[in-house]
Amino acid sequence: MEPGSAPNQGDSSALSLAASEGRRHKTGAGYVPLLVISAVCLFVGSLSSSLLAKYYFIHKGSSRWVSTWVQSAGFPLLIPFVCVPYFLKRTQRRPFTHFTPKLWVLSIFVGLMLGVNNLLFSWGTSYLPVSTSSLLLSTQLLFNLILSVLIVKQKVTFSNLNCVMLLTLSSVLLALSSSHDRPPGLTRAKYFIGFFSTVGAGLLFALYLPVMEKIYRKVYCYAMVVEMQLVMEIAATVLATVGMMADGGFAEMKREGERVFDKGPRVYYVTVAMTVACWQMCFMGTAGMVFMTSSLTGGICMTALLAMNVLGGVVVYRDDFEGVKIVSTVLCVWGFCSYVYGMHLKNTKHQETDNKSSVTPAGTGPRNRHGQAMEMGRMPDVASGLV
Repeated sequence: MEPGSAPNQGDSSALSLAASEGRRHKTGAGYVPLLVISAVCLFVGSLSSSLLAKYYFIHKGSSRWVSTWVQSAGFPLLIPFVCVPYFLKRTQRRPFTHFTPKLWVLSIFVGLMLGVNNLLFSWGTSYLPVSTSSLLLSTQLLFNLILSVLIVKQKVTFSNLNCVMLLTLSSVLLALSSSHDRPPGLTRAKYFIGFFSTVGAGLLFALYLPVMEKIYRKVYCYAMVVEMQLVMEIAATVLATVGMMADGGFAEMKREGERVFDKGPRVYYVTVAMTVACWQMCFMGTAGMVFMTSSLTGGICMTALLAMNVLGGVVVYRDDFEGVKIVSTVLCVWGFCSYVYGMHLKNTKHQETDNKSSVTPAGTGPRNRHGQAMEMGRMPDVASGLV
């Protein structure tokens, strides 16, 4: 059903099914566990993929196609979450029920966009110094805020604007502290390729988040989010696989594992497999955060994790942690905590409003143009259809 349109006979079955599955208030029992799971997946996936990527490059790995392919090739891990609940009779909803042709097309299109983003990210980070790529990628949060305002009408408040500025400043300081990380043999041509690839990756990811939030407004349960993510990851993997086949990427992977990677083939393929799983956790966590909160919240969490990745490098690889990195981490934690506190105040205010409106007759409560509120504290049950 299109946002803002009246339900017709074809849509009424979806609405009836959603009602029978037990659509609840956003602050109900189904919301908090899924939000926590999404946050944990995002945190663990982002931190682990960052550490594994560094491990891959430390031990002589260098393939851009491999680093592109692993970001989406973990889609088979989502298949059990799509199929098992239905076969175990945990839900009455069949997988991909009410996937309209438009939703299929949107999922495939966004998946291809994600695949291009993965490729640009891999090319950028392979050519540029760590400092330069971090500095360029840090601008995605500001673009995310602007595009969220334009696409999903995100309200700019002191809380989110303050957080965006602090996290952007934190990322810039991290980049400046790594100014000595310059790859050997970096030519002017490679620098410009890496520069524009990284800028493109940042802009595409900044666009990806609000576009996903816009599409999720057509989705009535979390199970559909998982299904959309599966379709998107398949599309991104097909794009990466075609590129690898055309450019000899699989042969390069085999050669790299057997002759280049200094830990041997077994450790190489274990590293690749673990990276695939961690990237899938990262993207699924991002999708969950966008669906249950907003695209801006997802972007803020991703940017805040840059500092966590730095701390991970300090703990695992004994990287230096002093001066600018300490200030950057403090700014990151400050900005993120201020945003979370602002969300808490907003959620509390919405709860109080909902408690007051609960005594009014059914159907008289405030509604937005979509027939349901998507702001913090006001959203249909995100767990229905999944359990």
